[in-house]
Amino acid sequence: MKVLVSDPLSEEGVRKLETEMEVDVITNLSPEELLERIKDYDALAIRSGTKVTAEVIAAADKLKVIGRAGVGVDNVDIDAATKKGIIVVNTPGGNTISAAEHTIAMILSLARNIPQANGSLKAGEWNRKKYTGVELYNKTLGIVGLGRIGAEIATRMKSFGMRILAYDPFVTEEKAADLGIRLGTLEEIYRESDFITVHTPLTKETRDLIDEDEMNMMKPGVRLINCARGGIVNEEALARAVAEGRVAGAAVDVFTKEPPTDNPLLEQAGIIVTPHLGASTAEAQVNVAVAVAEQILAVARGEMPPNALNMPAISAETMAMMGPYMDLVEKMGRLAAQLGEEGYEKLEIVYGGTVAEKDIKPVTISAVKGFLEALGYSANFVNSLMKLKECGIAFTESRTESTNGYSNLVTLTLSGPKGSVSVYGTVYGKSEGRIVQINEYRVYVPTEGYMIMATHEDRPNIIGPCCVVLGEDQINIGGMHVGRKPSGGEQIMVLNVDHPVSDETLKRLARVPGVSKAKMIIL
Repeated sequence: MKVLVSDPLSEEGVRKLETEMEVDVITNLSPEELLERIKDYDALAIRSGTKVTAEVIAAADKLKVIGRAGVGVDNVDIDAATKKGIIVVNTPGGNTISAAEHTIAMILSLARNIPQANGSLKAGEWNRKKYTGVELYNKTLGIVGLGRIGAEIATRMKSFGMRILAYDPFVTEEKAADLGIRLGTLEEIYRESDFITVHTPLTKETRDLIDEDEMNMMKPGVRLINCARGGIVNEEALARAVAEGRVAGAAVDVFTKEPPTDNPLLEQAGIIVTPHLGASTAEAQVNVAVAVAEQILAVARGEMPPNALNMPAISAETMAMMGPYMDLVEKMGRLAAQLGEEGYEKLEIVYGGTVAEKDIKPVTISAVKGFLEALGYSANFVNSLMKLKECGIAFTESRTESTNGYSNLVTLTLSGPKGSVSVYGTVYGKSEGRIVQINEYRVYVPTEGYMIMATHEDRPNIIGPCCVVLGEDQINIGGMHVGRKPSGGEQIMVLNVDHPVSDETLKRLARVPGVSKAKMIIL
């Protein structure tokens, strides 16, 4: 597999990739050059410089993963990547400490006017009174976004004697109590804080989160810090507020356009600016590069990357527990697709027993993935549910206490105008998956390899002639399973064979007296 590194990445990350992949490091590509080159690569490693647009993704015929060495992914069209089945990963933990420390440096510089005083002294001035600052002790720090970085800042700024007030809709009171901080609303943060720092991703909801109206709510003399993403704080509104004295000062590391040109923030002496240095430490550069390389390699090996943004996160513990079920239902989905008639309208999965108490999302996606692959679609964990919807197939998922005598049971039913097919499966012990029923037929079928599935009359002298047909065509039978309806009538015969059989052999089987249908199944 080939990976394109299109932004500067530390040597440690590149060397990690080179252990298993062919690596091309080509930076500063123009959009046109990236469009031309991307079709040759299986993976793309980027930072904030490369813009992975829908047009780029459309041209990426082989691309399986986009790895962002860093946190923000607003330079990647994740929706387009998802539709195409491309996994997008980032490295949220690699630069946490660096970003937190840079934010704290900005808070301290802002409080004590350090950059302005430095510039004044080097210009030959000695003006102590002009650069009188404020203490952090006993002041309130408002933190908007209490993720990894926000939490690290809260922990450290408490040591300065600051009161911490935070807003994050996804943080519980219990977590806030553990950090020793108080949760509040955005309005409370605006009205009560002496310093406000933002640490949210840039989304449609957070763009211009702090604008003119929000600044008008703030207490006089407030100081704003944005080391998260450009656009969260409206730049024009902030420049006006500082110029008018409503905001005492600001510190900004990120901009809506980088590098910034004709930006009003650059014109204000009371605004400290740095060129997106939040993650620019030697340690962070190595951390994010190695982390993104490890995730790209995980995808290349067919493993689950820990920080995928457009597929369910699956911990090692969940994978160990649910892996056998994921494998089982993927095969059940394949089987149902091959047994069913055309014109599918609905796919239903029901979980019963012990499995119903677990995290079933990755199991469900496995079932849909297997079903779609059997129909010829290019499906994976990223795009399976979306592709199913695009196919116009309704989908339901439910849990029940009923298990038909098994400790756990998964039922997958495919239905349409020409009828329905149901497949039942269970996991024995810790890892042995088996298909135990197909429609009304009780069977015991291994979930691997090639199978011939035939329905026939429930009477003697049918199975033997079928085996003779296969023997004449040099088809080796590795196993045989027969299932009956509880009410009698027809039987189902499942023959495990070593390799696929020809259509002619299947036709000969179907001509055996008593056999109504014979089909090749590949799991």
